[in-house]
Amino acid sequence: MTDETPAGPSATPATDAAAPAGPEQAGTAGPRSRRRMRLLLTVAGVVLALDVVTKVLAVHLLTPGQPVSIIGDTVTWTLVRNSGAAFSMATGYTWVLTLIAAGVVVGIIWMGRRLVSPWWALGLGMILGGALGNLVDRFFRSPGPLRGHVVDFLSIGWWPVFNVADPAVVGGAILLVVLSLFGFDFDTDGRRRPEEPAAQPAGGLANDTDTPE
Repeated sequence: MTDETPAGPSATPATDAAAPAGPEQAGTAGPRSRRRMRLLLTVAGVVLALDVVTKVLAVHLLTPGQPVSIIGDTVTWTLVRNSGAAFSMATGYTWVLTLIAAGVVVGIIWMGRRLVSPWWALGLGMILGGALGNLVDRFFRSPGPLRGHVVDFLSIGWWPVFNVADPAVVGGAILLVVLSLFGFDFDTDGRRRPEEPAAQPAGGLANDTDTPE
């Protein structure tokens, strides 16, 4: 009996040592997530503001079908009304694209509650701002809500005419893919750490050495 008593206390500190980690992480994750959410919304707000302002200027200063040269014929201001997705793709599916964009906005806001990584906040903010910028056109421009045509105004070489929202969405998506490939998760700070297989056997080893004693 006297030999078995020390085994009890030795197991108790092991469980107690792991217990404080939960409250501590819970205490820091909340404020950190709120900071990341603020960063996400700030980036989205900047992208949205730039997109809306540049579109308003393009509509007032440019004439459809009359490109204005920036660098010869390679880079021009060209006013286009786009019924499709980014870079004039998927024209003819305006209402479907509107619903998809609305779903993306809802998904990003839901994910933002668990954000820890500032880089994910940056990428998601770019996508959110771009999606909102084009959604504004879908809802408030002709020919009507859910069917509105997006204003595009910048043409570079053979690339389709685009606006500020388009490269923001594409750039944010590329950033998120790169972060995932390099092990940066949205709900962790820093790179993902591989599981340490040595941790489990170490506990088992301790129990084995205690039993004979």
